[in-house]
Amino acid sequence: MTSAPGPVDQPHPAPGVVHTAPADGDTDSGGFNFGGTAPGGTAPDGVAPGGSGPEVWPTTPPGGYPAPEPDRLTRFVLRLYERSPRWAVPLAAVGCVAVGMSYALLSNPTYADPDAAPTCLLKLTTGLDCPGCGGTRALWYVLHGDLPAAARHHFLFVFALPFLAYLFVAWAGNQAFGWRLPELRISSKVIGGFLAAWLAFSVVRNLPWAPFTSLYV
Repeated sequence: MTSAPGPVDQPHPAPGVVHTAPADGDTDSGGFNFGGTAPGGTAPDGVAPGGSGPEVWPTTPPGGYPAPEPDRLTRFVLRLYERSPRWAVPLAAVGCVAVGMSYALLSNPTYADPDAAPTCLLKLTTGLDCPGCGGTRALWYVLHGDLPAAARHHFLFVFALPFLAYLFVAWAGNQAFGWRLPELRISSKVIGGFLAAWLAFSVVRNLPWAPFTSLYV
């Protein structure tokens, strides 16, 4: 006698055989899609055709973003700049420098009290010299031709003054008269070194030991 045929046993994979997913567009018996496309050949929502990943949306609209309209103050400044002569801006800068020099000459800061207005808020509250303390007095001595006394009050200001003066004259002459003076190239490393020296000078001048006490102003 023979027994009734039973269900067909599923074949077991041989050892070492690697099973892979079906090819694009094929589905398994459960209806899952392995190819990255929906039934009918269309890509699912948020996936580029072919299953390559999310769709790449454009970063800017086709026509570009509209330029913002300038406000009234900006339009007034731009219109004033376009209509003003080329020497107007350098003349205004010279006027600002002249005002600063006139203040130093008329106020005579070398005889002013430490708390005389306007005064340094840091020095008034803590008694310490700020990075700019002594600059006005140094300028007063420079205008009177006393460079040692000016350097005594702010050495770095006296050191940087010729470079600042040349940069200002070269810029103003080019803007007003079209002068082409040799350009003074100052690299970022030089500027960084000067700022580091200024910071060190600001700390050293406040140390309460000799000979640093001679730098206190």
